[in-house]
Amino acid sequence: MEGLPHCDWVVVDAGDVIVHLFRPEVRSFYNIEKIWTPVAPVRAAS
Repeated sequence: MEGLPHCDWVVVDAGDVIVHLFRPEVRSFYNIEKIWTPVAPVRAAS
């Protein structure tokens, strides 16, 4: 376990699974969901 002293973001390594636990305000700051958000392709000007 990492991050326990500050309790903002805790990482638990459970072997095959890694769990990230955030406080709500820290989660919104890092916004890691954007990593998995598909980006619309950019069209080239013709």
